[in-house]
Amino acid sequence: MGTVFVSGCYDLLHAGHIDFWRCARELGDELIVCVADDETIQAAKGRLPALPFHHRVYLIASNQFVDNIAVGTGRIAALNFEPEFRRWRPEILATTEDDKYENAKRALCEDVGSQYVQLPKTLPFEPISSTDIRRRVNAPSRVPVRVDFAGGWLDVPRLAREDGYIVNCAVTPCVSLTDWQYEQCGGLGGSGAWAVLNGHNGVDAELDMGVGWQDPAIVREGGLCVWRSGDRPMLDSKHNTDFLRGRMAIYWTGTQHDTPGMVDKPRPYGKIAYASQLARLAAQKQSLQMVADAIATSYSAQLEEAMAPLPLYDGALACKYLGGGHGGYALYLFGTQAERDRFVGEWENTTAIEPWEQWADGDDV
Repeated sequence: MGTVFVSGCYDLLHAGHIDFWRCARELGDELIVCVADDETIQAAKGRLPALPFHHRVYLIASNQFVDNIAVGTGRIAALNFEPEFRRWRPEILATTEDDKYENAKRALCEDVGSQYVQLPKTLPFEPISSTDIRRRVNAPSRVPVRVDFAGGWLDVPRLAREDGYIVNCAVTPCVSLTDWQYEQCGGLGGSGAWAVLNGHNGVDAELDMGVGWQDPAIVREGGLCVWRSGDRPMLDSKHNTDFLRGRMAIYWTGTQHDTPGMVDKPRPYGKIAYASQLARLAAQKQSLQMVADAIATSYSAQLEEAMAPLPLYDGALACKYLGGGHGGYALYLFGTQAERDRFVGEWENTTAIEPWEQWADGDDV
């Protein structure tokens, strides 16, 4: 049957690798696995592998389907295995069906006289990549949620405006995969936080749902941020949050909202953009009253969108729905901490929140 040759970085071994070797070994009498050395991976990816070369070789050589090990030292990313491939001259080069270097490898096989074979992925469960593993390992154990002061919807790419900004703030209490004290579909950026906690690219996850990117952007960045409206997060400025401490609370309105289902509703985007400009200036000047003006303008736009009026509280400077509105949580802003604490003490379904300025030592975001 002949010799079968496969290659890879094998940076972080997983079940997909083992299954691929099993299928490749069934094609012939001998399986040669070519492992890129550390220098080759560093040259191609700009970083060292998670597992040093000798550790990777030891693990691979211990596998029952592997007969021989070769070392990839080539500096062409698509063909780092070429010198060893030409030396062994195997009958078959096996690759996965989604190999991005297919054309280069087919040409090499034609030149050497080897057969090029693509193998399907046959795991009976959801596959994972080395990149996915890195993301899971690097995923934080807890993240903040967020409140938005102005500019909501201007982070949805098709609704972006050159004159618009998104002004938001990361806040505590934080959430984790096992400790989530907020209601679902509440407008606090929960879906973005959940994606980050699970090691996903939160921005891509949100955009794939057809909504905006502000939630994972502020969850990752922390603090009080001004973002430029556009297709992807672009930080305009970041500001100290001291003037907001002890001044914010959220109120659960009693009903969930559906952000993806509301994206295309008509709304006054001119007023939303104007509110975002006010909020941007408020952040720059560290002015609580100006933040209140921006929130009030945002709320006025929400009322024009036919959202139900929020209950008023005498001590609040301003209030607005969070996220897509039409339910979920509402933000209430206060002039003093005493007024904020009195509000939380008197009203049910309220929570005092504080800015999350930055990731402390030991936080692994």
